[in-house]
Amino acid sequence: MDFHLIIRSAWADYDKSKTIRDIEDISAMVSTNHVYRITFDDEDIIIAKLSFFGKFEHFKEDHRIIQSLSNNLLYPFENLLSKSLLKNNRVYVYRYKQGKNDAWVVFYNPTRMMERLPRRLDDDMIRKLGSQLGKFHKACSRIKNVLPKSSKTLRTDIYDLQRQLEKDERKFGSRMQVDLLKYHCEQFLKNRSRYNMSSFEIIPVFIDWNIGNFSVTPDLDLYSRWDYDWFRMSYRLLDFYFFSRVVSDAGDRTVFSYVIGPMMEDRFITFLKEYHKVNPVTADEIRFLKEAYRFFILNYVIKDGKYFFSEQYAKKLQAEAMEIYLPSVDRDFDAEVIIKALNLE
Repeated sequence: MDFHLIIRSAWADYDKSKTIRDIEDISAMVSTNHVYRITFDDEDIIIAKLSFFGKFEHFKEDHRIIQSLSNNLLYPFENLLSKSLLKNNRVYVYRYKQGKNDAWVVFYNPTRMMERLPRRLDDDMIRKLGSQLGKFHKACSRIKNVLPKSSKTLRTDIYDLQRQLEKDERKFGSRMQVDLLKYHCEQFLKNRSRYNMSSFEIIPVFIDWNIGNFSVTPDLDLYSRWDYDWFRMSYRLLDFYFFSRVVSDAGDRTVFSYVIGPMMEDRFITFLKEYHKVNPVTADEIRFLKEAYRFFILNYVIKDGKYFFSEQYAKKLQAEAMEIYLPSVDRDFDAEVIIKALNLE
């Protein structure tokens, strides 16, 4: 696909009175999504995101929920999220469809940034980040009832993976690997009912948090957040695994893996203690952290990995999922250690 042509077509459909001078690819080069900085003849600048994996309806749905969220969040988070450009009072989403090519574009106002966190956080930073996420989740919870409805659930995504495993086993590897995936799908669905999940609140979650997609003030308050590839309406626990990686002893890394270990580090427990002070968690939610991790590996690494990650990363992560991540789920995570540290029952 000619991505620049698609971007120009999208803008012409949005407002052909304004002429694009330059399109610069500013993508992180980790995923198949593309992000561009667009400069116009009059020096104005906007950001364009182009995607072509998943379903157009989900892409449009997610961005409309995010836009509603960004408009309804109150102080101090009222300017945290990037704002999409509107047309006729709705988020403008362009669909390019020609032959087998199917791609979608959304435009954003550029995000203002303050400070990036260092690759490895100290204890004070970890505590402040835990408190900030707790406050942000509370702010999202307060407005969850006025947001548009979402059609995606964890269960429907796992059902979709199960259907794919039945339909074409060969694309998932050997018989042993397919059996491993089927087992973990079944474990996830079985364990959903064990932890009183009907009591878990559903709020907007962004899942993929890393030091490259949010900024903070000099006082370490959350200031801005961008990059919404894995957004969904779901349980707040889905955000926790990525924060365990942000606060981990290893810190942020250029070459990354998705091992479960960071969720058992003392540094993550320190983070959770501060979160818990402002936004209490339950023992069952902590127990479900293992299932949130299992879901992440099954859905975002196995089911959608080859569509989302660049080919190099997809192959690496999917091989590690089979050999390391999934075998570690029931072996290396002990929720009771965290429950005891948080004095939960």
